[in-house]
Formats: sequence, C-alpha cells, structure tokens
Amino acid sequence: MLDEAAIERLYARLEAPLYNLAYRWLWNPEDAHDVVQEAFVRLWQMRQRVDMARVEPLVYRIAINLASNRRRRKRLWRWVSLEALRERAAGQPDAAVLLSDKQDRAALQAAIEALPEDKRRALLLCEFSAMSYAEVAEVLNIPPGTVASRRHHALKALRLSLGQPEDEP
Repeated sequence: MLDEAAIERLYARLEAPLYNLAYRWLWNPEDAHDVVQEAFVRLWQMRQRVDMARVEPLVYRIAINLASNRRRRKRLWRWVSLEALRERAAGQPDAAVLLSDKQDRAALQAAIEALPEDKRRALLLCEFSAMSYAEVAEVLNIPPGTVASRRHHALKALRLSLGQPEDEP
C-alpha cells in the first residue's frame, strides 16, 4: 500500500523521466504533462492495491498506456523539436543551417512515428526512462531479451530510415 508521502517521493523522482517518455511519444509538451499528472492520479486511485516493490514499473506502464491512448485519439500533431539532434556551429546559425536542422528533426520524428508500436515503446523506454532492460521488460510485460531485441531492431530501422549506414552507431 502506498501512502501520500511515498507517492510524493515517487513523483519527485519520476516526474522528469516520465515527462521525457511521454513527450517523445506525443511530441506535445502540454499533453506530456497531462499524461504524467494523470498517471499519478491513477496511481493514487489504486494506492490501496499497489505493492511498493512494483510501483515504479507500474507508473511507467500507466504513463505509456495513457500516452498511447492519447496518441490514438489525437492524430493531428504539432511539430516539436528533439533536443540536440546535431551540434550547431558557434554563434548564430544561418538560415540554411536552421532549415537543415528543422528537416532533420522532422525526419527523425517521422521515423520514430513510423516504427511499430512495440518497437517504439521499447526504444523510448530504454532511451528516456533510465530503466534497465529488466525494468523495461516488467513495464511492457515481456522478457528482457525481447526488450533488447526490439530496441536493436528499432534503432536499425531508424538508421535505415534516416539514411545512415548500418555500421554507424
């Protein structure tokens, strides 16, 4: 069972990683904040039934399911940048660099969105939640080896989609 203090500590620790995950799922900062808030509201509502040892994977599962549901309901998305796609030259970038960056971000977003949902979930959880494969596996209810495989295949698909050679990391 969770008490108010435990949920507050959990929120303080997980708010940023959950936001990062939801943001990259929805590409909308307001929606990402809403997902995080709703995930903790739902956790609060089920606090009597929650085992403290399994609460962290549970809140990630709640958040990713909420984000998936929101994404399905809302097919019109706004363009939001991914931070630090590539380093910019010192000083003010010129128009050509800005246009290139915007095109790169749009290409990356489209490539991530084109991934099958199971691979996208594994990739985003691995990259933005700071959880181990075992923890991601618990969130997704799959074996850890499957998490690694889905992440690998997602990264390979992104590289191919973005025109990077397979031997590049």
